[in-house]
Amino acid sequence: MPLSGLLDNPALLTACVAWFFAQTLKVPIEYFRKGKWNWGYLFSAGGMPSSHSSLMVGVTTGIGLHEGFNSATFALAIAMTLIVIYDSAGVRREAGRHAEKINLLINELFSGHPISDKQLREVLGHTPMEVLGGIILGLAVGILYWKIVG
Repeated sequence: MPLSGLLDNPALLTACVAWFFAQTLKVPIEYFRKGKWNWGYLFSAGGMPSSHSSLMVGVTTGIGLHEGFNSATFALAIAMTLIVIYDSAGVRREAGRHAEKINLLINELFSGHPISDKQLREVLGHTPMEVLGGIILGLAVGILYWKIVG
């Protein structure tokens, strides 16, 4: 069965484990930052650590360790990882700042008027520290998986 190979793919498994840990860690980290539990972080973008960075660095590390750091697949993984990290820390972060300002304008200018009160998502991207946290987590998971599974 062709799909059975998915469970034997070390790069894919590394990526999934790194993403899972990043999403799971967001909940207690946010609790320590804000003093309240927000289980929505299990399924949302944004927050510490960056699950985008963890996923991509995890798969890239897995590819490098299992296929070689001189492989064409690793080169492609590096390029894709850099694009995702740039997007999460740059473009999506800036879109979140725009949403924050638009929400502020709506609250200040139109309060009490019959206008949609649906707020825009402000946590879309990541700060450089959140991205760094995701990179470190992805590297750690990739290396640990390689050492344990081989």
